[in-house]
Amino acid sequence: MLTINVVVLLVIIVALRLRRRTEARSRFDEKMTVIIVLALGVMLAPTDVGQGIAGFLGQLVSGVSQAGQ
Repeated sequence: MLTINVVVLLVIIVALRLRRRTEARSRFDEKMTVIIVLALGVMLAPTDVGQGIAGFLGQLVSGVSQAGQ
């Protein structure tokens, strides 16, 4: 039996949707992309990968804010 990881499927969907040209998108299309990205974030956040990304982004933001002072 073939099982597909939902997070991997959402990443593929987001990548395909973001490859389209900006001018060709309707408001509904943009809203659907935002909803899909939010769903991906909610599914990815509690995992080890999500925690690693959050830690990396926290360090990046901290470094940028310290560099600006």
